[in-house]
Amino acid sequence: MESEGPVQAQAEVAELLSELIRIDTTNTGDTATSAGERVAAEWVAGKLDEVGIASQVLESEPGRASLVARVEGADRSRPPLLVHGHLDVVPADPAEWSVHPFSGEERDGYVWGRGAVDMKDMDAMVLSLVRDWARTGVRPPRDIVLAFLADEEAGGTLGARWLVDEHPDLVADCTEAISEVGGFSITVRDDLRLYLVQTAEKGLAWMRLTAGGKPGHGSFVHDDNAVTRLCQAVARIGSARLPTVLTPPMRQFLAAVEEAYGIEIDPDQPEEALARLGSISRMIGAALRNTANPTMLDAGYKTNVIPGTASATVDGRFLHGQAEEFERQLASLIGEGIQREWIVHDQAVETTFDGPLVDQMVAALKSEDDGARPVPFTMSGGTDAKSFERLGIRCFGFSPLRLPADLDFASLFHGIDERVPVESLRFGVRVLDRFLRAV
Repeated sequence: MESEGPVQAQAEVAELLSELIRIDTTNTGDTATSAGERVAAEWVAGKLDEVGIASQVLESEPGRASLVARVEGADRSRPPLLVHGHLDVVPADPAEWSVHPFSGEERDGYVWGRGAVDMKDMDAMVLSLVRDWARTGVRPPRDIVLAFLADEEAGGTLGARWLVDEHPDLVADCTEAISEVGGFSITVRDDLRLYLVQTAEKGLAWMRLTAGGKPGHGSFVHDDNAVTRLCQAVARIGSARLPTVLTPPMRQFLAAVEEAYGIEIDPDQPEEALARLGSISRMIGAALRNTANPTMLDAGYKTNVIPGTASATVDGRFLHGQAEEFERQLASLIGEGIQREWIVHDQAVETTFDGPLVDQMVAALKSEDDGARPVPFTMSGGTDAKSFERLGIRCFGFSPLRLPADLDFASLFHGIDERVPVESLRFGVRVLDRFLRAV
């Protein structure tokens, strides 16, 4: 049953999100061409300072700033809970959008802009909630460590990973964590919604492939062409459909889908049944196998000159427990005469859907939505959980949103016209309030 919840937090969450979106934190993957997160981190620090919450802003490189704060709980002998979110966003071209991507415009019941769902929405929900608590004297059961981080969109090297490596004392006493891409709804029918809680995410294997060949004049016949060799490998990788692998969270998810829809899912061809989930089936389908997708090509400098080298980048993702198998799959696809180097290589993360923290997630969702059925799933992408898991922190994706049934939510991640419903933000604030007061 929907509650009144924290009134001030719900009143200001949309405006906080709009303000944060208006701070351009574009991350290109290169500090020289990125906007940097410093301005956003200082903005968060200011919002926390207004209500008496102290924070630290730390830079890994000039402009690449993260913020850490601690909300004191009633029982300080208990290990804290980490609540983390990233401040950076992927690039956006204004010419492709209906509104300017850094306008933070509120229109038609939505807040629009780059980061609205990835993941300044969660940043704003958490910020509005702890501000409300500070104003009204609420103390959570245990300490909550807040981390607003740089560089997640480029693998977290200058954000979460740097924080774990250089300042582990700020977060190392945390035992559990929540962050992005989990807790959102899929409508089955009017009285039933699946809420996907992320308990696992695929490993990152971003790579550069380089082919060598004999350079020469473009008018000659060439049997040793770097571009040809590279393109053949890229074509093999791009057209490959790697075998289905059902990990524990995805077995649980598929079982929940079978029950909710009253269907039987073929474990060898689960995508056929998952199509009824709508656009989110693309995200789910990618979590049923290892994947590798070519993303960029680079070769040559003149039309009539055959280059000596050609290179490509590939976005590889592997399931938990599948790192070695993925290496074998890649080797067979890449073939001979091509060198591979890792751009980013990071672990897959997986935990179980049980325990007191999960029980409180389930209870908080069901308290705000009578039709809620929380289920675990594996996210096809990656988050800063990869860094925090190295400290032994048990990580979940729990950024609760009750979404309209007809919203193509999956397409909004890194997509055009990224937006989030204002009512979904208010729902998320209420759920987080219930959850964080109980953990």
